[in-house]
Amino acid sequence: MNEVRTPPVVIAAGGTGGHVLPAEALADRLIQRGQRVILLTDSRSRPQDSAVFRSCEQHIIGGSGVVGRSPIRAARSIARIAGGVLQARRIMAAAKPRVVVGFGGYPSVAPVLAARTLSARPKIVLHDQNAALGRANQLLARFADVLALSFADTQGVPPDCVARVTGNPVRTSIIAKARSPYHDDGTQLNLLVMGGSLGALAFATLVPEALALLPERLRSRLQIIMQCPSPGLASAQERLAQAGIKAVLAPFIENVALEMARSQLVIARAGGSTVAEIAVIGRPAILIPLAINADQRANAQSLVRAGGAIRLDQANLTASAFSEVLAAVLGDPQKRFDMARAAASFGITDAADQLAALVMAEIVQ
Repeated sequence: MNEVRTPPVVIAAGGTGGHVLPAEALADRLIQRGQRVILLTDSRSRPQDSAVFRSCEQHIIGGSGVVGRSPIRAARSIARIAGGVLQARRIMAAAKPRVVVGFGGYPSVAPVLAARTLSARPKIVLHDQNAALGRANQLLARFADVLALSFADTQGVPPDCVARVTGNPVRTSIIAKARSPYHDDGTQLNLLVMGGSLGALAFATLVPEALALLPERLRSRLQIIMQCPSPGLASAQERLAQAGIKAVLAPFIENVALEMARSQLVIARAGGSTVAEIAVIGRPAILIPLAINADQRANAQSLVRAGGAIRLDQANLTASAFSEVLAAVLGDPQKRFDMARAAASFGITDAADQLAALVMAEIVQ
């Protein structure tokens, strides 16, 4: 006798952790609700590393971002996307999903376009991690039944699009530290410095130089936990040691949630997941967006408007100017407390559950 299988929810996500982590959180919540999940992803992702996605049916879908000005490159990209659409269509025609959830970036393009071609068309939900709608989601928004936003003030949302603010799902380790009480006993100042995969090398020079310029009364109280890539680690460590600053530097921070909860200040880039994590735990932050990334600038500005962060733009940022800002924040415990409280008020701790509820609502319609 043939087994009758429950129509699945298809999740389309790949590329960087900023897209994959929220998708993983959603998959976990849907599986807890008894839903069958199929993951359509790209060759860059490693779903086998995820305990959640290892339990799901997985397919690698071809695709590409359309980048550059070369007509030849553009034609090749379009051909790869078309191939991915055909792949995704064959999978979904057999699986008959009830909902397709895209998480932005080019890995979501082919599955969403393919879903539109099915005779029994599934509902389409798009999630965006940033405060400015990404290029893929700008393209796909016209096909979506609902757009799930991480920020209430997201830029670029089409006026005729149905949008709901769900927040950006974060890791379970972050949720475990959600809204941890902010402690500041006036003795030690714990700084967490995270440069992200694309920006840590620039931080390896800028941050130590700025910290070294602080007055001794502040430097003597500092304890730094800093993400630092191997090429810049030795010189950054030496500069901090010369300034008498206690620091632990590593290319990868093992327990970000724990170190963030311990911190009195976070210095970071402004990716969607990073801003969401800072807000969920509730810590004051100085955010330095990647210069080439408008999404990060918008993310940072959202937390600035909420009162939880200070934004500095790297283009003209000198160590001296950065040090002045650091001195003002590190020398004012009330300011840090107010920023921590504002960040925590801004954070959405149940984003994964809100997004899962939105998807479940589309299933029953």
